[in-house]
Amino acid sequence: MMSNLKKYIAEFIGTFALVFAGAGAVVVDAQTKALGTVGIAFVFGFIVAAMIYALGHISGAHINPAVTIGFWLGKKFDKKDVLPYIISQILGAIFASLLILFVLGGDAFVGATLPKDGNFMQSFYLEIVLTFFLMFVIVGSTSSKYPQFAGLAIGLTVGLDALFGGPISGASMNPARSFGPALISGNFSYHWIYWAAPIIGAALAVFAYNAIKSDRAKK
Repeated sequence: MMSNLKKYIAEFIGTFALVFAGAGAVVVDAQTKALGTVGIAFVFGFIVAAMIYALGHISGAHINPAVTIGFWLGKKFDKKDVLPYIISQILGAIFASLLILFVLGGDAFVGATLPKDGNFMQSFYLEIVLTFFLMFVIVGSTSSKYPQFAGLAIGLTVGLDALFGGPISGASMNPARSFGPALISGNFSYHWIYWAAPIIGAALAVFAYNAIKSDRAKK
């Protein structure tokens, strides 16, 4: 039980860090215009890579409900831990969003993810594709001969996705990352996108990777 509790705490901390740094960067840029899309993308990529190296050996550093569900669908994660992981991630995102509001203010709806110009279907499809890329890299890099590079590969993928997807959909790829700022800002506009699309994208990535992985990896 203590081992499980440590994993849940790790997921809380990892998601807290992701949302505080990433959504916080969105708020800072709204106030100062100092970061821009490139700067925000770097922040997201760096914090994800850092948390993977810091917490991966404890909980796997999912820090994302879509990733947890993806691993479960791929039979790489115990179903009894799915709900506790997701709860831990959501709580981490909520507390991070509260701290952003307290420290930085409520600009940009506390860093909430929203479709550009209300084009929700464009953002829906984009979030599926972005999360597909992310989950595909996660599964592939953690299953490779060199898993020690997984944090770098995953962080770079998050940064890349944020670079070209951020201005359109917010490049969430993560229901918890979107839920925390939405709850604290009270803005749930088109929020369903940021649950449905990442879960669909993660599931498709797991199934695709399992279909093409090498015979050696299948053993």
